[in-house]
Amino acid sequence: MRPSTLLSLALAAAPALVSASTRGTLGFSLGDKTADGKCKTTSDYETDFDNLKDLATLVRTYSGTECDTPQNILPAAKKKNFKVVLGIWVGAQDSDDTSTNDASFKKDFAALKKAVPGYEDVVEAITVGSETLYRGDQTGPSLHNYIGLVAKQFKTITVGTADSWNKFADGTADDLFTRDTEDAPLVTYVLANAFAYWQGTTAKEAYKTYFDDMSGAMAHIQKVAGTNSDKIHVINGETGWPTDGGSDYEAAKAGTDNAETFWQTGVCGMLAWGVDLFYFEAYDESWKPDSTGDNGKAMDEKHWGLMTADRKVKFNTTCPY
Repeated sequence: MRPSTLLSLALAAAPALVSASTRGTLGFSLGDKTADGKCKTTSDYETDFDNLKDLATLVRTYSGTECDTPQNILPAAKKKNFKVVLGIWVGAQDSDDTSTNDASFKKDFAALKKAVPGYEDVVEAITVGSETLYRGDQTGPSLHNYIGLVAKQFKTITVGTADSWNKFADGTADDLFTRDTEDAPLVTYVLANAFAYWQGTTAKEAYKTYFDDMSGAMAHIQKVAGTNSDKIHVINGETGWPTDGGSDYEAAKAGTDNAETFWQTGVCGMLAWGVDLFYFEAYDESWKPDSTGDNGKAMDEKHWGLMTADRKVKFNTTCPY
């Protein structure tokens, strides 16, 4: 099936959680370290934004304490007219534990309480947890309790979460959309991560998997949320493809040409569908050590950037539709 044909079918069957009449907004995942592994300063973020501004004015981060990210990025965002999604990390706890005492959460939450006042206008949202359901660190109800604490603190800022698309599609996250109380309000900001690459799909076929995954997550949320579904904003929280120098994963082959193929068919198609998305990631992070993938092999994570570590665009980003 040609990409244009798939796009037409997707637009015709788009869940109510997206608007086919409005083009999606592109954002980027942004690391907090320079190429040599040093923490970024406000000046570094300003340079990052200057290089991204022709493509996007929205970025997302992951931690409230690592590298003092909020303290450094928020002044830069305000100066350069960018919006930032801030992250609060939530670690593991016993499945029967309903408390909100996770140490990483408490540290990140405290950091945001200090950093955000005065910068509310540049905070697009706050996400509580990053793939914590996927890792099995939290249950839906326990994560919901953490989100509720943050929502109570930041009453004028949208608060949500980020997780793998399949945790939204398989019911793991249902509590976020079916319980609406003072302590655990309805979660209306959802970042669903979807990587066709990590499903071992070829670059030419990846857009099909990508659309299917996002459609599955959105359709399930719409079903369980019922009449509240029109309040929920589902965004693709992460997607991307490793370029030259990266690691292959089954039939998914790293390479700049393949990354461009996925951008042109998958990323551009998703934006045309009306879905907001964050590309992972803005810049190569050459400081990253290799990690072990699900297949037990060493995986290079240094070459996922749309741009090189010295901020040069790797391929044509003009969308065909």
